[in-house]
Amino acid sequence: MSFPTRRLRRLRTTSKMRELTQETRLSMKDLICPVFVQEDLKTRIKVESMSEIERLPLEDINDEVGTISDLGIPAIMLFGIPSKKDEVGSSSFDDNGIVQKAISQIRKNFGDKIVIMADVCLCQFTSTGHCGIIKGNKIDNDTSLDTLAKIAVSQAKMGVDTVSPSAMMDGQVYAIRKALDDNGFTDVSIMSHSAKHRSSFYSPFRDAAECAPKFGDRKTYQVPFTNSREAMMEVETDINEGVDIVMIKPALSYLDLITETRKRFNIPVAAYSVSGEYALVKGAAMQGWINEKDITEEILYSIKRAGADMIVTYFAKSAARFLQES
Repeated sequence: MSFPTRRLRRLRTTSKMRELTQETRLSMKDLICPVFVQEDLKTRIKVESMSEIERLPLEDINDEVGTISDLGIPAIMLFGIPSKKDEVGSSSFDDNGIVQKAISQIRKNFGDKIVIMADVCLCQFTSTGHCGIIKGNKIDNDTSLDTLAKIAVSQAKMGVDTVSPSAMMDGQVYAIRKALDDNGFTDVSIMSHSAKHRSSFYSPFRDAAECAPKFGDRKTYQVPFTNSREAMMEVETDINEGVDIVMIKPALSYLDLITETRKRFNIPVAAYSVSGEYALVKGAAMQGWINEKDITEEILYSIKRAGADMIVTYFAKSAARFLQES
């Protein structure tokens, strides 16, 4: 007995049929938009390595967040660039620091209309450019934990919804959760950069945030890009320490780890489509080698297909615009 030939093209015959059978869906509600705010800045500064990305003065933060919110994007991720840096990153946990001021202003003007997330790290605030406190020419993990906890509490005081530790210090989620709870901020969630890999894809971000290390590198604290099992141990450790959302970073070269995280753990999964991924697309598009919209759409859908619930991306605003049009 012969069976009829299966013709999968029958599912692609019209646009409505393709919509009906579409397996992966992307919405502006899946996106988180990074925002850079710089202390004592008078006008916006373009980030040369990241076309259309700018550092904002505090006075412009409401306009920027308003644009993001109007596009239907539900969340921002704040990064701050201080006017002064020191060895211990003291401005990172100052209640009058640039990130703290930005959080307070956004909360006052937008209430609950947007989710305010903020990076918890030291690289932008230390004179060394490292993500932790240096002692004896190396990162002192436990001293760094105390400082990261102070940053999280100071942001919580200003009204942040979610703190996002990215320093990759052992025990950072536990230290931050305990500090938040001890200070009465039990409703503030933690989205950890759980498996943040040592990656060359971060180079444009270091330009944007002025946070390149002044000596050495970050091999002793970021996950080697060769080690998938180690990445999963980092994710599991954060879950055991009380994290609310885990993150894989970068995204595009780590789709396998997004999928593995989705399969193994019953927890919201974020992916960070980082600055290098953005810069590569923008650079090729400016040369006319690719169609930027089509490539952006394909990249973001691939991250969703891999299992991400939400995506931090520099394409957030442009992607939201083309999603509204489709």
